[in-house]
Amino acid sequence: MAGSTTPAAGDTPATTLGPTALVLGVLSALGTWAFLIPWSVLAGALAVTFGAMGMHYARKGTGRMWTAATGTALGAAGFLGTFVLLWAMF
Repeated sequence: MAGSTTPAAGDTPATTLGPTALVLGVLSALGTWAFLIPWSVLAGALAVTFGAMGMHYARKGTGRMWTAATGTALGAAGFLGTFVLLWAMF
């Protein structure tokens, strides 16, 4: 084999936490306004969790901060927006 098979510094699962949080945050924020309430709550909670972990690793130099922070913010907006909509209905 011509290439090295040893893992590089960027070859860690922590690099995918930010993009995962971003995708889940977008799904949560859009799902709130489409009244997909159970999915919005679940996706929002996971986005906040993965985003917080992604920001932790990004501070250590693994992964990107902007994807983790944006995913966290969108996840929180979707999570809290769902409860605001439910509260407004009653």
